[in-house]
Amino acid sequence: MGMWNWLGRKTFDLLGWKLVGVIPEDVKKCVITVAPHTSMADFILGRLAYCYLDRNVRYLIKKELFDIPVLKSILLKLGGIPVDRSGRNNVVNQAAALFGKYDDLNIIIAPEGTRKLVHNWKKGFYFIANKANVPIVLGFLDYEKKELGFGPVLYPTGNYEEDWKEMEKFYRGISAKHPDRYNLSK
Repeated sequence: MGMWNWLGRKTFDLLGWKLVGVIPEDVKKCVITVAPHTSMADFILGRLAYCYLDRNVRYLIKKELFDIPVLKSILLKLGGIPVDRSGRNNVVNQAAALFGKYDDLNIIIAPEGTRKLVHNWKKGFYFIANKANVPIVLGFLDYEKKELGFGPVLYPTGNYEEDWKEMEKFYRGISAKHPDRYNLSK
């Protein structure tokens, strides 16, 4: 057990959190959605979970955070991938292309796109997975149960409306750290 793995396990134990569910061993490449995302604590707990699992993970994060030299170094070490979310750049194509560069790649995306209340989830995670021909693993943080983990693996059919029904069913009833900021809307 490495230092990061030990740190993840000890921190989960100290905080009383439980890791539940798994990413199947045969799923080497996937997009992992994480919801609800209402607090910076979500990122910290999620990153610790990957330390606990001793599994590499990458996540998309707005490029502006990489302008701060100290933060840039930390974000890169933790698996951050800077993305330019401005209208002239196609994040879906950028992210989907990453799957061709790695044998093993898990990219975490918070479909809410922010920790604030949103009325519609961003759909980019779905289109990235569909374009890259990789599954979506439904990840979650449930603050009421103090559980973080992985639910079903969804293989996008290309019909977002139909696939959304399965995602919504899974995420309904999961407790956010700040419930007033969580809205389960497509």
